[in-house]
Amino acid sequence: MKNILIIFCGGTFSMKIDKNTGGAVPHFHGDELLKLIPQANELANISMQEFGLYPGPHVTPELMFKLSKKVNEFVKDDKIDGIIITHGTDTLEETAYLLDLTVNTEKPIVVIGAMRTSSEPDWDGPRNLVDAIHIINNSNSRDLGVLVCLNGEINAASEVTKTHTDDVETFRSLDFGSLGFVDRGRVFYNRAPRKLEIIETDSINSNVHLIKVYAGMDDRFFLHTAESGIDGLVVEAMGVGNVPPEVLDGIKYVIDKNIPVVLTSRCPAGETLDVYSYPGAGKWLKKAGVIFTDYLNGQKARIKLMLYLGKTQDVDVLRKLIEE
Repeated sequence: MKNILIIFCGGTFSMKIDKNTGGAVPHFHGDELLKLIPQANELANISMQEFGLYPGPHVTPELMFKLSKKVNEFVKDDKIDGIIITHGTDTLEETAYLLDLTVNTEKPIVVIGAMRTSSEPDWDGPRNLVDAIHIINNSNSRDLGVLVCLNGEINAASEVTKTHTDDVETFRSLDFGSLGFVDRGRVFYNRAPRKLEIIETDSINSNVHLIKVYAGMDDRFFLHTAESGIDGLVVEAMGVGNVPPEVLDGIKYVIDKNIPVVLTSRCPAGETLDVYSYPGAGKWLKKAGVIFTDYLNGQKARIKLMLYLGKTQDVDVLRKLIEE
């Protein structure tokens, strides 16, 4: 059997309903969870590391980067064949993407979570954990980057996003579809990830804000943001990459402060392109010095910018790194 390390980070997987508040709270530590899923030890030689009992919204970029350093240490161990990471689903895609960008290994790494607590009859945590073990046991799972698996669907960390607040089928790759699936212990792959990237950096700069554009928006948020001391800004524009005219003025103000501005779309799928040339459209944003992204949502573009800002604050270098 393969040797699999499970890193427990908390999330709904670890939660149960609190009798006093009636809401779900972190409860089970990693060793306690493993005792509730005895079939896991029948499929692999399991070892366990506890990273914390964090609800998804409590996970910061600094914690994600700390986790990345831990994972980078573990993948160097020849006795470890693969790693499973349990995580809260609210920030799972961000942590998985950061790991995908910073952990350079052929060994399979699978990030899982749960949409139901252990107090509910349809608790999905155990199935997701067992599916992740099957993925690591499969020889085709090597050199695919970081994978995300919930509800039997295997997705690339670089492509997947949480699409529904409460549905167990929430994690989907809207642009390109899933990589494959797990069915009763059998692992099927339909394709490889579209792109695998590695960012080599010793630090992360989380002083990056994210602003979503809306109809009739003016420049006030951009003016305040530029004066707040940020080191980077991600803008979720309309459509393929367009903003109201006053927003363009605000973005120019940010850029004049030598602050890099990265553009994504508020649409759930698609990329940003400079195909329109009316005031506020992509042609004007490109001319102003905005950095365009390739099939990234706002939260992932922020992760990428934070990591690159750990390497350089030169806007021209950042543009080359992100756009190319």
